[in-house]
Amino acid sequence: MRLYIYEHCPFCVKARMIFGLKNIPVEIKVLLNDDEKTPVSMVGKKMVPILQKEDGGFMPESMDIVHYIDKSDGKPLLTGPLNASIAAWLRQVSDYTGRLLLPRFAAAPLEEFSTPAARKYFSDKKQAASGSFEEHLQHSEGLVKKISQDLRALDKLIVEPNAVNGELSEDDINLWPLLRSLSIVQGIDWPSRVQAYRDNMAKQTQVNLLTRLAS
Repeated sequence: MRLYIYEHCPFCVKARMIFGLKNIPVEIKVLLNDDEKTPVSMVGKKMVPILQKEDGGFMPESMDIVHYIDKSDGKPLLTGPLNASIAAWLRQVSDYTGRLLLPRFAAAPLEEFSTPAARKYFSDKKQAASGSFEEHLQHSEGLVKKISQDLRALDKLIVEPNAVNGELSEDDINLWPLLRSLSIVQGIDWPSRVQAYRDNMAKQTQVNLLTRLAS
């Protein structure tokens, strides 16, 4: 199987997580961000992740891929209970985390931005939708303080470092990609349980953090 992704993409991280958690081999193929032709030829639109299955067919949509792989061996892992407070926390921080992350993604040495044209494609498109990266970066201090405060609230919800609710569930698939993304931001105050969970899930899922790219 082959999984087409962008390194920065949290939806792609969701799909990558289930392969790592179940230790199922998959070939990772990073597309250039301005490559519209390849995904359109597979699924009719520019999007990732896209899974090329063993039968050669293509499957888009991160959670469809997660469910497909999780159930593929008849031994699903994501059987734990959900906590509505996790979903509420994610909704709350989604109002502003993009302003922290998008400018840093755009400047990072990621494979999907390995040509100037691909990096410009991303920057132009995201700034048109979310505003000037320069302005967002000017507000970094306040945004870093805000996410640090919100992470302290999340800390109280972490049950175990290997599963946010104590048993692997879709809450892990939804929560950890954001924590992985936030690892690119310098200056965040990571509470102990959140940091332990962030780092442990990186090992379990075999998906690297972005800390090394922080700027």
